[in-house]
Amino acid sequence: METTAITAGIISSEQLFNHWQGHRGLTRRVIEAFPEKELFEFSIGGMRTFALQAMEIIDLTGPGIKGLATGDWGNEMMAHMSGEGLPKTKAELLELWDEATSRLETYWPQIPAGDYERKIKIFGQWDGTVLSAIQYFMDNEIHHRGQGYVYLRAIGGIEPPAFWDRP
Repeated sequence: METTAITAGIISSEQLFNHWQGHRGLTRRVIEAFPEKELFEFSIGGMRTFALQAMEIIDLTGPGIKGLATGDWGNEMMAHMSGEGLPKTKAELLELWDEATSRLETYWPQIPAGDYERKIKIFGQWDGTVLSAIQYFMDNEIHHRGQGYVYLRAIGGIEPPAFWDRP
């Protein structure tokens, strides 16, 4: 069985990048759909607020793509776990979101197409490959976006963006 599917022609690096960007655009629209107060305060069953979930996605995406491209994982992933430096407004959160997206756009082209099966230690902690890390970053975003959909409906029937609408 071929393990380098991405370089075998099933999906190109550009297609994978565009797929991830489609998810990022959709998650950004979910953030935008939240009323300001509920974005930072609403929770169900002890789950984190959507602002904190979005910060987790931001903290994985920006430093994660840099780590995949350069091998420099830094210590940014845990930057907001203590609650320090968290945004106070939706506008600030969206600015951080856009900065992470910009980092994705900057570092993605630096990942050689033949590197997807390269073994790495993600954030110096978890064994994987470049591709498995990318898949985890996307899966994590999709998981938290699903929680955001539930939150939006629960706080007053706000209809979230259609999940398939990922231009």
